[in-house]
Amino acid sequence: MTDIDRREFLRRTAVAGMGVGLLPAIAEAMAREHPPRVRRRVRLGRTGLEVPDIGFGGSRLSGDEALVRHALDRGITYFDTAESYTGGDSEATLGSALQGSRERVTIATKVQASASATRDEMMAALEGSLRRLRTDHVDVYFLHAVNAVERIANPEWPELVARAKQQGKIRWSGMSGHGGRLVSCVDHALDHDLVDVLLLGYNFGQDPSFTQRFTASFDFVAVQPDLPRVMAKARERDVGVIAMKTLRGARLNDMRRYEGEGATFAQAAFRWVLSGGYADSLVVTMRSPEMVDEYLGASGSGASTRADAALLYAYERSQGTLQCRYGCDACLDACPDAVPIAEVLRTRMYAEDYEDESLARGDYAALGDGAAACVGCEHQRCAGACPFGLSIPDLTAPTHLRLGAPRAAS
Repeated sequence: MTDIDRREFLRRTAVAGMGVGLLPAIAEAMAREHPPRVRRRVRLGRTGLEVPDIGFGGSRLSGDEALVRHALDRGITYFDTAESYTGGDSEATLGSALQGSRERVTIATKVQASASATRDEMMAALEGSLRRLRTDHVDVYFLHAVNAVERIANPEWPELVARAKQQGKIRWSGMSGHGGRLVSCVDHALDHDLVDVLLLGYNFGQDPSFTQRFTASFDFVAVQPDLPRVMAKARERDVGVIAMKTLRGARLNDMRRYEGEGATFAQAAFRWVLSGGYADSLVVTMRSPEMVDEYLGASGSGASTRADAALLYAYERSQGTLQCRYGCDACLDACPDAVPIAEVLRTRMYAEDYEDESLARGDYAALGDGAAACVGCEHQRCAGACPFGLSIPDLTAPTHLRLGAPRAAS
């Protein structure tokens, strides 16, 4: 049977309705005929790079080269990683899997350099990444997880960028972040022309109109982050903008019962981000071929729909009082013991929602005492600090008990 004959057979079979029992097989066959793939490519600001609207996030990648090749076969050509992801295995896996395809792909990696890091230290980190990635250059090199202006203002960073560009080791520079001080960091980066690309935590939970509709019946005022302003500012200056953390915690299994034909929660969340006018594209962690295919169902699919809105509201109803909003700093000074509340809740998200205990523990350890003061706290002055209704003491203390304690021996 020719390809045309097979497609016609499938079409006629579906139309004729040859029994409910055949429908799953028909759907599977149709999916094989027309697999999900990248449907739209975009210009990433002044870099001129043409990237897919949905890119591959490698934060949990370790050894699965077949997954990388599956994504590449589906048209994904933007691959995001970092030196710290899975202890360097993410970079190494990408490096191996993309051998022979380097000219077809855009590779971005990151360094989490401190405010006192020297250009030589950052260059050593970059060269380590290049070795693991098995390439002589990366397309975008990000200063990673910036949540303090001092880090992006480090004069060694632009010196490193200039040297690495001159040596051909990087093509473009960037900054990533999703913490409470993100807006001030982005403003500084843009005002001093320090980056070509921004990678920012951004999702439907930060849409003022969405949040106001949802919280209209609650007795508090929703404090909106200032991210849309700085994202628009970046677009005006032709700095590329990529969104991450687009799934608001990624509790995908919790949403399956709400999903209907033609839309999943992930696809609805992606459509919201991609149609909003603030981000050029997005990256999302992909952990299986099925996840790749589901996510690509939103590529090039246009504006959000009414069905999408229903899924997003359902998610907010079930998760809204558990998820910290990226970029909201309302709780910043709420604790007299200086517990970094938003950062603690970020590590909770990694452990609870992403189910990545290793990542959560590593990031929590970097917080020093973390939420130790929350255990047995009597004043609980943070209790009413969240304008979105999060019960901070009920989230931070258990996070410390889970992530601050030594891992139980297996």
